[in-house]
Amino acid sequence: MNHYITGAVIKRLREAKHLTQAQLAEKLCVSDKAVSKWETGKGFPDVSLLESLASVLQVSLPELLSGEQVINTNRAANLLRSKFYVCPICGNVLHSTGPAVISCCGITLPPLEAEEPDETHAVQCEVIEHEHYITIDHPMAKSHYISFIACVTGDRFDMVKLYPESNAQTRFFIRGHGMLYWYCNRHGLFCQRI
Repeated sequence: MNHYITGAVIKRLREAKHLTQAQLAEKLCVSDKAVSKWETGKGFPDVSLLESLASVLQVSLPELLSGEQVINTNRAANLLRSKFYVCPICGNVLHSTGPAVISCCGITLPPLEAEEPDETHAVQCEVIEHEHYITIDHPMAKSHYISFIACVTGDRFDMVKLYPESNAQTRFFIRGHGMLYWYCNRHGLFCQRI
């Protein structure tokens, strides 16, 4: 049987917060015997308690369910370490400056891994005055298009959302060296230095 949450996870997170079983039980309005049963695998918390349990243990619900706590050691929030997430259901585009647990439409999204562009996804970058003029010769049909183009430098993050039946082009002010990212809804994330 696959358990939706393991007792070992509850115990590890409880001990990390220096809580006894009785203290955790009191915060959740359950008995300490219930917490003991959860931790020994003889019982499981009711689904209605999961949000409260995650809150008391100071983790997100996806972290509690997966047993993997995300600890962001990237305190400086270096934009060049940006991660992109795209929901396959609604197309929502999300961004983080380091490791994160991101979910949309009820699913946890993995960070996209950028690839070097192939001929079909090549980008043209032309400098016009104080801007990078970016164009991508790519179909922009409703079923196959470039969803966004982003320019990331050490201190700036600029993203332009594109839509089907529009042109795959934009301009970014030149703000030093960085990375250019673009996302094809069929082939994924691409990047190159600018």
